[in-house]
Amino acid sequence: MVIKKIIEKIKPRKEETEEVEIPLEERKEEIKIKVEKVNEFSDTEKVLNLLRENYIVLVNIKDLRQRDLNELKRVVNRIKKSVEAIGGELIGVGEDFLLVVPAFVKIVK
Repeated sequence: MVIKKIIEKIKPRKEETEEVEIPLEERKEEIKIKVEKVNEFSDTEKVLNLLRENYIVLVNIKDLRQRDLNELKRVVNRIKKSVEAIGGELIGVGEDFLLVVPAFVKIVK
């Protein structure tokens, strides 16, 4: 019995926890995601228009990358400058895609 009392005193007590559900703030508009393929420089305009409309855009650059690296650099620079101007973000996803997000989305790396 004495040993039992000693063990109870030494044994750490479990902290009592309470789970509380916190409702998420309701978003007034839906989050929209669009996949776009860029085959040439003029296709960047469509990507940028979607970005201005608050779409998250997954840009497929595979064909352009395989065909013309100089054109790809122009496309990426154009998108990058526009994204920076509106406060969005741009990140490469593998070798074949770019993820372009508007200002209300943060990419965690």
